[in-house]
Amino acid sequence: MKTKTWILLVGTMFLLSLIGSFFVLRPRPDASLVQISSGGKMVKTVNLHENQQFTITAENGGVNIITVENGKIAVTEATCPDHYCMKRGFCASGTDIVCLPNKLVIHFLGTQTVDAAAG
Repeated sequence: MKTKTWILLVGTMFLLSLIGSFFVLRPRPDASLVQISSGGKMVKTVNLHENQQFTITAENGGVNIITVENGKIAVTEATCPDHYCMKRGFCASGTDIVCLPNKLVIHFLGTQTVDAAAG
């Protein structure tokens, strides 16, 4: 009798874990809006469903050209020395795109992410 109880208990816990992991690991929808700030000040809110290209000039004179295409956004040109912001490529969601030398931040609205490298 005790064996059947343990099997039922373990089976129930497995089933609950499976259902819980579905809700935690399911794909989240991509963001449709991003906020762009420069020097700590919000400059622009952009809809990712409208293809466009524009330039953000930082207080230090640095320039970032931002391109929105097919629901994704990228820094396609930058005057910063390292070009890490450009290396991110086109993104639809995820962690912010940042250009530290030009103090530019592209923040995806409506998404929450966890940095897998943390910890």
